[in-house]
Amino acid sequence: MHTYFSIIFFFLTASLWSQSTVRGVVYTQENGADIPLAGASVYWQSTAVGGVTDEEGTFQINRHPDTNVLVIQYLGFQTATLVVTNTTDTIIHYLSPNKGESLNEVEVVQRKKTLQKSYLEAQNVMTVSSAELLKAACCNLSESFETNPSIDINFSDALTGTKQIKMLGLSSPYVLIAEENIPSVRGAAQVYGMTFTPGTWVESIQITKGAGSVINGFESIAGQINTELKKPFSDSPFFLNLFTSGNGRQEGNLHLNRTVSSRWSTGAYLHANRRGRRTDNNADGFLDMPLANQFNVMNRWQYTHPEKGIVGFFNWRYLTDDKQTGALDFSPATDRFTTNHWGSEIKTRRMDAALKTGYVFPLITYQSMGLQMAYSQHEQEAYFGLRQYDITHRSFFSSFLFNSILGNTLNKFKSGLSFYWDHFDETVDAQIYQRTDRSVGAFFEYTYDGGTAVQLVAGLRLDHHNRLGTFLTPRLHLRYTPWERSVLRFSLGQGRKAANIFAENQPLFATNRSVLIAQQGGNIYGLDPEIAWNYGGSFRQGFSLFNQQGDVTFDLYITDFVNQVVVDWERARYIEFYNLDGSSTAQSLQLSVDYVPLRNTALRLAYKNYRVETTYRSGKKQMPLQPRHRFFANVEYNNINGAGRGWRADMTLHQVGAQRLPDNPRDGAGFRSAPYGLLQTQWTRVFSPKMEVYVGGENLTNIQQANPLIGVDQPFGRNFDASLVFAPIFGRVIYAGLRVNLK
Repeated sequence: MHTYFSIIFFFLTASLWSQSTVRGVVYTQENGADIPLAGASVYWQSTAVGGVTDEEGTFQINRHPDTNVLVIQYLGFQTATLVVTNTTDTIIHYLSPNKGESLNEVEVVQRKKTLQKSYLEAQNVMTVSSAELLKAACCNLSESFETNPSIDINFSDALTGTKQIKMLGLSSPYVLIAEENIPSVRGAAQVYGMTFTPGTWVESIQITKGAGSVINGFESIAGQINTELKKPFSDSPFFLNLFTSGNGRQEGNLHLNRTVSSRWSTGAYLHANRRGRRTDNNADGFLDMPLANQFNVMNRWQYTHPEKGIVGFFNWRYLTDDKQTGALDFSPATDRFTTNHWGSEIKTRRMDAALKTGYVFPLITYQSMGLQMAYSQHEQEAYFGLRQYDITHRSFFSSFLFNSILGNTLNKFKSGLSFYWDHFDETVDAQIYQRTDRSVGAFFEYTYDGGTAVQLVAGLRLDHHNRLGTFLTPRLHLRYTPWERSVLRFSLGQGRKAANIFAENQPLFATNRSVLIAQQGGNIYGLDPEIAWNYGGSFRQGFSLFNQQGDVTFDLYITDFVNQVVVDWERARYIEFYNLDGSSTAQSLQLSVDYVPLRNTALRLAYKNYRVETTYRSGKKQMPLQPRHRFFANVEYNNINGAGRGWRADMTLHQVGAQRLPDNPRDGAGFRSAPYGLLQTQWTRVFSPKMEVYVGGENLTNIQQANPLIGVDQPFGRNFDASLVFAPIFGRVIYAGLRVNLK
C-alpha cells in the first residue's frame, strides 16, 4: 500500500515541483492589533490571474510570466501595488484605510459565505463563521450545527434533553473537540461538555473530516472540531443577547471588552440560562425537559506586539450547571434516593485556565513557535433514581510547536512536544474507580505546498502512555487540483483512545439495565484501548448555472476498528462492555450542493448514507439509533443593505431515516422507527449594526416520539428505560431574542 501511494504522489507532483507560487497575508491594524482582511482581491497587474484572501487573510497564487507587479484591493482601504522579486518569501502587507474620501453607494452583488470550504487546504476543512451561527438559536456549542450538513444532532436520552453530535456516523468520543487547538470536550465532559460553551462566545468553528493533523494529538478518529473564541482586541466593547423560548428557557449573554493599552486588551464574558417551567405534553407523568440553571463566566486577556512578533492569550473560566429531571412531583428535598417519586439531579462545577503564546521571527517570517498550557477541574455529582454516578476529572495539557521550512517555502514542517495528564475519580453505584493517565509525545509534520495544483501533508507522532504503551500515529493528507474550480482530496490516518465507558455513556444510568463489564486483561476497566484507521476522500467541483455560482461535493470516509470497546444494548435489561471480537466499520457517504439561485439567497442540500456495523455477541448489526439515510436542506435570504439594515431569514429541513432499536421489553427485537422530518426557521430584523431582534421556531412539524419512556408505570422496576430516543420529546418550540452590539 505504501508503495502504491508513493507512486501516486510522484505522478501528481513530479511535473509541478518547479511551479513558482506567491504567498502572503493581508492585514490592517486596529488599536495596535493585526486584523486579517478576508475577501481582499489579490491579482497580477493587467491580468485576470488572481484570487481572494481567506478567513485568516492569507492568499497564494501562481507566478505570472508577464509581470511581477501584484495589486491588493479591499473596499474602504487604499489599493497597494507591490513589486515581487523573491517568490520564496511570504508577503506580509498592511492595508491602510481610506481617510477623508467620500465613497459612492456600492451595490453588493455577492456576500461572503458564512460556511466556507477551501480549495487550497490539503485537509477537508469546513469553516463555520459567527454569521452562520446567527441562523439558529445557537444557545451553546451543541446547538451550533443545526444548519451544517457535516454534523448530525441527536438527543442522548428522554430525560436530560441534551443534544449529542455524530460525525461520519460515529459519536463525539471519536471526534477530537478542541477550543483554540486545546482539547476540551473529553473525559468527564464528554456528554454535557458542548453545552458549556455559549454560542455567542464563538468566533468560528473549523470542522475537519478524517483523522486530522498529528499536531492535535492521537485521540481523533472520525474528525476534529476546533472552536475559536471571540478576541478582546477585535470583539465589540459591549454586546448583549437576550433569549426566551416556549419551552421555558431564558438566557442572557453579556460581553464587555476593554483596551487597557496599545498592547493589552481584556474581556469579560457572562452567560446565564434557566429553565423553570414544568412541562409534560405527553402526559406520562415525567418532565419533557429538565429544570435547569447554568452560570458561566470567562475572563480573557490578549497581548499583541506585532513589531516583535509576539501574541498571547490567557483565559480563566468558571461554570456551575444544575439539572433536575424525572417525575413531575419529584422534590429533591424529600424524594432523593427514595422510591416516593423517580427523580434525577446532575450538578456540575468546572474550572478552566489556559495560556497561549506565539512568536514569529521578525526577520524570518516563515519561522514561528508557540506554547500552550491548560488546566481543568471537572466535578459532577449525579443520581438517577436509585443509581449514583459521580466523577471528578482533573486534567493538564501542554504543547510546544515550532514551524519552519526545509530549504524553501515549498517545503514546510511543524514539530513539537505534547504532554497530557488526567486523573479520574468515579463512583458508579457502589463501585469506586480511580486511575491516572499520563502521556508524552513528539510529532513531526511535513508539508509540500505546490500552490493551487497540489499539496501533501504527512505527519507522524510518537507517544508513550502509561496505559496504552508506546506507539506511532501516522497521518497523510493529499490535495490535487485536476482542473479549474475543482479539488480532489485523500486522507489516511490512525487514532486511538482510552474508552471512558461510564462518562461517555451516561444515558445508561437513565435505565435500570444491569451493567456487565467483560474484563479481558486490559488495564482500562479491564478493557483494551480503542484503535482505528480512518481513510477516504472528497471531490469538490465548482460550477456556474444561470450566471450564478455553486459547487458540488462528494465525500466518502471509512473507519475500520482494529479494536473497539463494544457498547452492547442488544440484550433487554442489560448493557455490556467488551473488546471487539470481529469487525466494526463506519462508512459515511455524503453528497452536497451549495448554490446561489437568486440574488440575496443561498441554497444548501445534502444527502448522507451511513453503514455503521459492529460485531456484537448476537451477530453483526447496524448500530442502534443510527439512521442509514439522512437528507438536509437549508435556504437562506439576506437583504442587509450598505447601512446595515434589512432582513435575514433561513429555513432548514432535516429528514431522518428509520432507526433500529435494540431489544427492549416494550418493542422486542428488530423494531425500527418510522422516518420523520424536522423543520426550523428563523427571521431576523436588523434595525442597524447596533441592534437586531429575531424570532424562530424549531420542530415546526411538531414531531414527538410517542411513549419515549419504557416501563414508566414502574420506574424502579427492571424494565424502566429512558435511553431509547430517536425523535424529539417536546414538540414545537417558538423562541425570540434581542441582540445589542455597540461597536
